[in-house]
Amino acid sequence: MAEGVVYIVGAGCGDELLTKKAEEAIRKADVIIHDELIGEGIKELVRKSGAEVIDAGKRAGRHKLTQDEINELLAKYAREGKTVVRLKAGDPCIFGRGGEEAEFLADRGIKFEIVPGVSSAIAAPAYAAIPITHRRYDPAVVFITGRQARERLNWEALAKLNATIIILMGVSTLRQTAKKLMEHGKDPSTPAAIIERGCSEEQRVVVGRLEDIADIAEKEGVKAPAIIVIGGVVELREKLLPYMGVIP
Repeated sequence: MAEGVVYIVGAGCGDELLTKKAEEAIRKADVIIHDELIGEGIKELVRKSGAEVIDAGKRAGRHKLTQDEINELLAKYAREGKTVVRLKAGDPCIFGRGGEEAEFLADRGIKFEIVPGVSSAIAAPAYAAIPITHRRYDPAVVFITGRQARERLNWEALAKLNATIIILMGVSTLRQTAKKLMEHGKDPSTPAAIIERGCSEEQRVVVGRLEDIADIAEKEGVKAPAIIVIGGVVELREKLLPYMGVIP
């Protein structure tokens, strides 16, 4: 039997941000296990691939398969000699558990390849006219998840760092996150933005300050999926937006 292989593939943020290498992997797959939050155009490409398609769900509170079940499926199909694509929104190794899946496969001697994707953590702010780093504002960037608001995190170090803070999966814990940052010394007047449904035609941007962004989000009815940006770079949106030629 031919040896199987698993491609851990990032689907990017939006249909047009799917890389050529990711598309090639999808087209040659025997089995595709995909997350819910991939673009509709990419789902259509998956349907047309002729592969066996398994929807893993993987959206907050709505997981059709557990991570353990996904891992076992990857191994099962690879051992059958099949080409398997594990398709994830954004980049598989930015809070996408791609590293965990790669480790699981390596522990079992199964060959894999990681195909990076364009993360919403970078693309959504760019489409919203917010460059996540800028020499005059924030020369560094830090990525965290909203779930870390309830986990061990060095809040004091994070609050004092001269860096843009990008929060993924953080809408439900935004108030708690903002409170912790301010409690540990982050200036309450620090600009903040929420990019809802980034990189899509339904993209919406809400802007405020660290001290009031949770109130604004609640008032505006902001829902996941969304990217939260905290830092001086948010101020650039007002200047850049009138000249942007893409999603507002």
